[in-house]
Amino acid sequence: MMNNTAFADAAKTMQESAKKFNPAAAQEAFKPMMENLKAWGDLAQKQAQAAQASMTQTMESFKGVKEPQAAFEAMKASAESSIALATQNLKDVTALGVAQFNTSVDAMEKACPAPQAIAGLTKGMKDAVAKIESSLETALDSGAAAIKKASKK
Repeated sequence: MMNNTAFADAAKTMQESAKKFNPAAAQEAFKPMMENLKAWGDLAQKQAQAAQASMTQTMESFKGVKEPQAAFEAMKASAESSIALATQNLKDVTALGVAQFNTSVDAMEKACPAPQAIAGLTKGMKDAVAKIESSLETALDSGAAAIKKASKK
């Protein structure tokens, strides 16, 4: 008959670890994660408020519309505003993600027993993410400019 001790081993490890559990240390370990979540929540709230304000402005602009050309201009302005808002939102999300990535890389380097041994790696990681952020911003700006140019025709 097969003897499966995986459960017993896990239970033993949990019992031994429970004695070493330090609530204050656990709370301190969760602090960066909670700060990151708060930053994402704050950003989501800011973006939701901006979207609501944009929608309110669009509705207000349609109130006085009486002719087709005015409706077209109101829709065009709304579309341009939406593109600008979406572009800014993507930039903000990217900036927050990059900042949090860099913070994680810094923490990894700090926790390393020989940070100089991984300094080149961490620098390369930060440089790569900075290039990604720059490329994304360039693409967003180019796309927004192209849409704006096309809407003027």
